[in-house]
Amino acid sequence: MYHNALEGAAPAARREAQWKSLCALLRKAAKASREFQTRLALSGLTLREAQTPEGFASLPPLRKKELIGLQAEQGLDWLLACKPGELSRIYQSPGPLFDPEGRGRDYWGWTEAFHAAGFRKGDLAQMTFSYHLTPAGLMLEEPLRELGCAVIPAGPGNTEVQAELMRRLPVTGFVGMASYLKVIGEKIRSLGLNPKTDLALRKAFVAAERLTPALRAEVEELFGCTVRQGYGTADVGCIAYECERADGMHLSSRAWVEICDPATGRPLPTGEIGEVVVTPFARDYPLIRLATGDLSSLIEAPCPCGRTALRLDGIKGRADDTAKVKGQFIYPAQAAQVAAQFPSIRAWQIVITNPGGKDRLAVRLAVAGKLDVGAFQAAFQALLKLKPEVEVLGPEGIAQDAKRLEDNRTF
Repeated sequence: MYHNALEGAAPAARREAQWKSLCALLRKAAKASREFQTRLALSGLTLREAQTPEGFASLPPLRKKELIGLQAEQGLDWLLACKPGELSRIYQSPGPLFDPEGRGRDYWGWTEAFHAAGFRKGDLAQMTFSYHLTPAGLMLEEPLRELGCAVIPAGPGNTEVQAELMRRLPVTGFVGMASYLKVIGEKIRSLGLNPKTDLALRKAFVAAERLTPALRAEVEELFGCTVRQGYGTADVGCIAYECERADGMHLSSRAWVEICDPATGRPLPTGEIGEVVVTPFARDYPLIRLATGDLSSLIEAPCPCGRTALRLDGIKGRADDTAKVKGQFIYPAQAAQVAAQFPSIRAWQIVITNPGGKDRLAVRLAVAGKLDVGAFQAAFQALLKLKPEVEVLGPEGIAQDAKRLEDNRTF
């Protein structure tokens, strides 16, 4: 029934097994990771103390945004517990941020999630995440192959080709963003076909954007398929995933996940909203107590599916001043780099909305003199991977104390 025996283990047995994996990781990191050695020393804790629940909870979290600076200033080696050549792959995410992949089996931990979403041996899955530099495509392809599925490495975009692949091949599974599957479905319908009856698609595994109940229902009705979501990051891989009940996301067996006070980094009582802090058990790149910046809470009530892991009650926002739009994190610091290239820009502000449930990224610019809007959009897209709409205002059009990023989306 389950891919991993821990999924259905008694809660106490599950916690004990995960704690053992966590302590083994701490011992490895204390020997080989200079980042963790430094953080442990600064915390005033001994390794023995860090291997207790109270000591571990006292370790200062490593913030995701700090990784960019650490990699740039100290080098990737400083965070690794192995030599770079002993890794399997090194990716690069926007930031820029290097994402190392070790050689361990199911390194990113997504196989459990795909199995819970109904993917099985013999499925043909259409993969629409990127294979270029970023880890998403290969990160999510390998667990499918582990389960015995075949994969079409379609990558993102080229909607007409995506629709043709689904039309001509017996594609039973989709992997990508739910909003993009909707676009493909609408394209197929424009060709005079019924996605529900003329295609073989029966399941979709989606990630990288917030899945609203309305979008899920719309896509499921359009294709006659089930839509299940996973939650993770390019740094650590799988953190949580939905089962067939689609009522919260079960915490992955391959990581220690906490909900913490964003200000103190201390774990909060079950049910309270806080920041998702995750420690994957991967030993080549030990990211211990990585604070993701995402806000959530835990559901303690048992799930009818029989899995005993607590569940994340969705993602409720961001703890810092970044936002995820169409699968990409938007960092105000990067937007500032772009604005600095254009002397006529006096002030700027990013505004994110979602009219009709579709993310809209806009940049308001206070300008004195001439501005090549197209050049600004191109520079912004080159660094932050998304092309914004631009609103040009007068030189005093944005208050000096205005927030650099306004996320006005409603869900």
